[in-house]
Amino acid sequence: MVATWIMNQVTTFMYEHEDKAARQREDSARGEKTAYEITADKAAATVGKTLSARQRARWGQAIHWSLGIGAVIVYAAIRTQLESPGLGHGLLFGFIFWAVMDETVTPLVGLTPGPLAFPWQTHLRGLVGHLAFGGVAEVTLTLLTLLGMIG
Repeated sequence: MVATWIMNQVTTFMYEHEDKAARQREDSARGEKTAYEITADKAAATVGKTLSARQRARWGQAIHWSLGIGAVIVYAAIRTQLESPGLGHGLLFGFIFWAVMDETVTPLVGLTPGPLAFPWQTHLRGLVGHLAFGGVAEVTLTLLTLLGMIG
């Protein structure tokens, strides 16, 4: 959870300090909704439900946090197979997670338009956020290992 929280802090800060035209281009490209909100809408539609804006935002956040927690669990499992895990491994995981999820899977399954629909600032923010995510995941898992809370 720490890694997802830090990623959110980093990406929110970057988004708030981006060029206004780049933010408008991104918001327009994604229809003013996040990929998580679009996922929530699609999931609700499969069971014949329509979400209010508030429900969409709540479910979108739940999906986002669940994906983050799941990704850390995957990284923790991979990490047990490494001889000497370190910050570089966490950063590499963050990079791969960004490339696979943000740049490949979400457009392929129709949660966002393709990468060319977004300004470079969107891609950079996603990359930096996921690098922070991977780095914090590694540091957190290292601390938990040192404290004897995980093996």
